[in-house]
Amino acid sequence: MKAAVVHDINDIRIQDIERPEPAPGEVIVKVRASGICSTDIKMLAGQGLPKNLPAVLGHEVAGEIFAAGAGVKGLSPGQAVAVYPIAVCGRCYFCSRDRHNLCENEFGLGHGIDGGFAEYVRIPRQIVDIGGVCHLPAGVSFEQASMAEPLSCCLAAARQANVKKDDTVAIIGAGPMGLFHLKVACQAGAEVIVADVLDQRLATARQMGAAHCINTEQEDCVETVRRLTGGRGADLVIAAVGIPKVVEQYLPAVRNGGIFNIFGGPPAGELISVDPRWLHYGEVNVTGTFAATPADFRRAVKLITSGQIEVRDLISHRFNLENMTEAVEHVRNQHMTKGVVIMN
Repeated sequence: MKAAVVHDINDIRIQDIERPEPAPGEVIVKVRASGICSTDIKMLAGQGLPKNLPAVLGHEVAGEIFAAGAGVKGLSPGQAVAVYPIAVCGRCYFCSRDRHNLCENEFGLGHGIDGGFAEYVRIPRQIVDIGGVCHLPAGVSFEQASMAEPLSCCLAAARQANVKKDDTVAIIGAGPMGLFHLKVACQAGAEVIVADVLDQRLATARQMGAAHCINTEQEDCVETVRRLTGGRGADLVIAAVGIPKVVEQYLPAVRNGGIFNIFGGPPAGELISVDPRWLHYGEVNVTGTFAATPADFRRAVKLITSGQIEVRDLISHRFNLENMTEAVEHVRNQHMTKGVVIMN
């Protein structure tokens, strides 16, 4: 089978490799669509690159069951599925408290085992057992279904912050994940403010339902958020970009008693400064969100397949394995909203 194989930093090659076979409890999925995440590009650039190379990245996967190992029930060849990418043990401290994304023994697609930038991908027993291989109804495209993973991460953040009707949510960064956050907050009935430095991205956010858009190079974002909220600040501020200086700069946009969510993954070793008196007297909650639980993923699949959240308008570019390097450059240069690798 063909796969986009990472050999080293900025070294990705399209190669023929052996197609995986399912062990007992496992399934093989014929990949039909695999979303391109900025995390994949960061890893390719050396930030969190897999320890064991060569490796295949890609964790936003939808396709068809190709083969099922012994003992697998309810999954058979030909079924259309979306795949939760994290293999969790189901037994550790965190799994026993339904916080599977913090599993002490986790690994996953593109992180410990080969991922979805290939014609076929092996789904381990741990993902199958947790209900992470979700059926897709007729009429839902594979590229739509591949958006379930990024959507689930934003649903996890909204669940953690208890986003509800009439809340004000400020999203810093109108890249693909910022736009997913926008859709989740709008679906919950919140009023959404989106901030970015690119007018084109802000125009897209406005089309997708943002009540207010702020170009941070033209106006003071914190001041504007406070003005729009009667001087209080937003109920929830989501830093959808992993830049510590941005986090530090926009912390004051949250109201007393509000929540500031560090969603974008920051690089190692960079710190922020925060006034502990403000946290104390303002009862401000600073938190983070990493990945999503299987329940978040199943909810994402349901919201997409039911049409409650539209994701097709997020997909701006489609690629195949042969032009994978072109896709990487598009992400690095911010030339697309969301890209998907399509397989035949």
